[in-house]
Amino acid sequence: MTAISPQGRSFLKMHGLGNDFVVLDARSRPLALDGAAVRALADRRTGVGCDQLIVVEPARHQAADAFMSIRNADGSEVAACGNATRCVAWMLMRETGGQQAVIETKAGLLKAQAAGRQGIAVDMGPARLDWQDIPLAEAMDSLHLPVSLDGLADPVGVGMGNPHAVFFVDDADAIDLTRLGPPLEHHRLFPQRCNIEVAQVLAADRIRMRVWERGTGITLACGTGACATLVAAARRGLTGRRAEVVVDGGVLTIEWLADNHVLMTGPVALAYAGTLDPSLLP
Repeated sequence: MTAISPQGRSFLKMHGLGNDFVVLDARSRPLALDGAAVRALADRRTGVGCDQLIVVEPARHQAADAFMSIRNADGSEVAACGNATRCVAWMLMRETGGQQAVIETKAGLLKAQAAGRQGIAVDMGPARLDWQDIPLAEAMDSLHLPVSLDGLADPVGVGMGNPHAVFFVDDADAIDLTRLGPPLEHHRLFPQRCNIEVAQVLAADRIRMRVWERGTGITLACGTGACATLVAAARRGLTGRRAEVVVDGGVLTIEWLADNHVLMTGPVALAYAGTLDPSLLP
């Protein structure tokens, strides 16, 4: 058996309701990853395998504990990821023994709080509802987007640090997201591509949601997608401002607060820790 190189870089494999991540700590040892390296690490056959790769870096803002960089499995960079935020917050709280953490992202500062044994609550910041902030390609009312494909129509646009289009349907599990997700992600209305949600309202406080994430595909959970779905449902008058969002991997509790911020609460899991061979890194 070949010994693992002492120069390898350690990582954590974590997930939030099955939305899984490779988490690399670059706070004391800088790391620069190009798209090819991210794709290699995210490959489930020849790499570690993940929906997103997360690099934890030194904080740039004095109020933050760390900066979180997020890369999709296809190598593209995104500004926000709710499930990854919970995972990184849990990691930082475990280090300090504290109950709170502030994580800096390209979408802003996200405040996290321990919530039970393995739960984390995160203030995901404000819901962005103006067309320019989602963003959309042209001025329009984000409550009704002129996007349709094979029976899916009239989505709500919501920005949660990344763009979302939420389609309300009678049966979320009957929608062929594998086929419909790619063309909707790349619709001309979305200059930065888009996360696509199909949502079925089960009750005033419970929603079934499935997601196609831009740059990754179908995932078992999407924290920002769950936030966007609750905001969209409340804007349409389909639910109240607090609901359980049932994703493929479990349940997230989402609340759209009076100050327009969205609070997300859900579990965190550490699958294992490992060491990357240097050949996988640039």
